[in-house]
Amino acid sequence: MKAWQVKRLADPAEALEIAEVEKPQLEDGKVIIKVEATALNFFDILLCQGKYQEKPPLPFTPGAEVSGTVVEVPNNSKFQVGDRVLAQPQMPNGGLADYVSAAEENSVYKIPETMDFKDAAAMYITYQTTYYALHYRAQIKQGEVLLVHAGAGGVGSAAIQLGKAAGAKVIATAGGPEKTNVCRELGADVVIDYLSEDFVEIVKKETNGRGADVIYDPVGGDTFDKSRKCIAFDGRLLVIGFAGGRIPEAPANHALVKNYSIVGVHWGYFKRLYPEGVVNIHEKLMQLYEAGKIKPLIYDEFPFEKVPEALNMLGSRKTYGKLIVKLTN
Repeated sequence: MKAWQVKRLADPAEALEIAEVEKPQLEDGKVIIKVEATALNFFDILLCQGKYQEKPPLPFTPGAEVSGTVVEVPNNSKFQVGDRVLAQPQMPNGGLADYVSAAEENSVYKIPETMDFKDAAAMYITYQTTYYALHYRAQIKQGEVLLVHAGAGGVGSAAIQLGKAAGAKVIATAGGPEKTNVCRELGADVVIDYLSEDFVEIVKKETNGRGADVIYDPVGGDTFDKSRKCIAFDGRLLVIGFAGGRIPEAPANHALVKNYSIVGVHWGYFKRLYPEGVVNIHEKLMQLYEAGKIKPLIYDEFPFEKVPEALNMLGSRKTYGKLIVKLTN
């Protein structure tokens, strides 16, 4: 079968090569999946460069999110051949390949017949993370104000949709007219172009000076610092990540005086400790998808042969939503 392999650590164009490799062998507790679509993530670039916290031995195949069809199952499996699924294959044998093996207990989830494979591949990490953040960590309530930073990004776009589905008023920030238009199309009630507008002042104006009840921040840096100026009493500032580069610090006395919480969101750790919680979230997400309340934002689809170009585009940070690789087996 074909698979993209990182043969040496470098930028994706130099690191990746298509190789002929052995199809994965069936093991107890795992299923074999014929891959239909793979979602790309920024950490795939870091893996190629050797800059990610996980450093699998060379050569390895990146790709953490796939969708496809189950083609082989072990005895007493809860899956059947022909099941449509999304899955998270494990390094060093990731999802940029014709077939993957994945642990059925905590890495494979059935999807409805109505779900397109590209939507399924784009659904897993971003929507799981965001549902966990908003409902488990922030305990968001109907009628609250949710401020979403980087609203046109993968997790940001999920936060806009899930925030609206929860009954919140959603204020989204994004950079430039293309990305702000994307946020409006996703359903944000108020959209702020952070390149030309001050989101602190606009959030205060939109909330009559009260501030946002929940702030969803995958950016960090200056964005986090400014967010502390427009958070409401009893607000929850969700720390999703640090795409802006700088890891910020917050004075504890400020959280005390304004009575807000800084809330960490580590979905991967939650997944390891409470796999049954991930199953529950998956079921909730499938219900929302079938009800038409959420749909992954996909920037573009790429053929299998164009993976390095797609990762280069993703690394430019000029894209929005998710980038999908369609496999043509």
